Amino acid sequence: MRASDLVQETWQALDANRGRSLLTVLGIVIGISAVIAMTALIGGIKNSLMGSLGLDSSRAMYLYVSSVDGMTSDDLSQIEQNVSGYDFLTGAVGASADVTTGTTSKGASVTGVEPRYFSLMGSKIAQGRLFTDAEEKSGAQLAVIDQNGAKDLFGDDADNAVGRVVRIGGDDYSIVGVLKSTSLTSMGSVSIYLPRMTAQMRVTGGATTYSQVYGLASSGTDIDDLTQRTTSYLASYFKVPDEQVKNVIDVESMKSAIDSVSSLMTSFQVLMTAVAGISLLVGGIGIMNMMLTNVTERIREIGLRKALGAKRRDITTQFLLESVTLCLTGGAIGIALGLLGATGLAGIVSLLQPSLQVSPLIAPDSVLFAVGVCVAIGIIFGYYPARRAARLDPIESLHYQ
Repeated sequence: MRASDLVQETWQALDANRGRSLLTVLGIVIGISAVIAMTALIGGIKNSLMGSLGLDSSRAMYLYVSSVDGMTSDDLSQIEQNVSGYDFLTGAVGASADVTTGTTSKGASVTGVEPRYFSLMGSKIAQGRLFTDAEEKSGAQLAVIDQNGAKDLFGDDADNAVGRVVRIGGDDYSIVGVLKSTSLTSMGSVSIYLPRMTAQMRVTGGATTYSQVYGLASSGTDIDDLTQRTTSYLASYFKVPDEQVKNVIDVESMKSAIDSVSSLMTSFQVLMTAVAGISLLVGGIGIMNMMLTNVTERIREIGLRKALGAKRRDITTQFLLESVTLCLTGGAIGIALGLLGATGLAGIVSLLQPSLQVSPLIAPDSVLFAVGVCVAIGIIFGYYPARRAARLDPIESLHYQ
């Protein structure tokens, strides 16, 4: 039998029972659309989260020793000299304070940093600029604020925050830049960044230690090895007993954070795919049920075909093709609905969390996987009905009423 004849007969057989065919593939449609929607949405959230948290630079490091009251500039110099693999280390000082502008007063998280802190953390400017190294060293009374903080302080006029003056602890600071907010900024308070020297002199009471220490690993450095070497050196430098190292010293890399986020997202994606797989299983059973019904209804047709010279493989191929066509039709509808669903869900997530703008990530691998699953379901669940049809006795089939 020619392939064109098979395709034509398959289409005619399915077209004769449109309503039943569409209802039969409903499970396939639901399963495939769920897989596509969840895969695209989770991929989009993952990409957005990586970018918004500044996690796209796996070279960022965080160093903390709980047994000491912060680290000094001398400590950072010693670490840089004795632990190879860092482009630089930088310290930050922090404090909580009230920030006032006009009649508005808000609780603020004030952090004193060097300009290179922003590039290290992947911060992006939405308005204005960052303060310079010269301004940081001179103790200039300048401030950089995040977008959420600007909205809290200035409301509808947040887009004009650059150039405005805020008051912190009796001193006035001019806002020179506004950072794009991330999903972790402005968690109940305004986030304001001052030049580190300014914060040390005017906010933290002249503190000479850093409450936070960050580093940028050199390009090509083995992050895991650098983490271990840094931990060992800090334990030796601050004389931390071996049994207390894990509890006292914390050296983390953004690479580990990226791996954790990726692992979490992958686990969630596998879970959702497994749930969608149940729908595909139900759809496959529906396909088998319909094909068995088709075989029963077309016994006389099968007998006539065999009497005219059709072989078993011709009958098997015809019914398998019908089964696969049903699944592919359901898969095509499911892929289209999945893409629409992913776009809609991404819009809802972005609406509920404005700082996390999500764009669905449509991976070609997911679409190819969905098509492969449809073909596999069609073959697996259509094989038994097809073989049953092929084994019918032509004489008994012609007498079937």
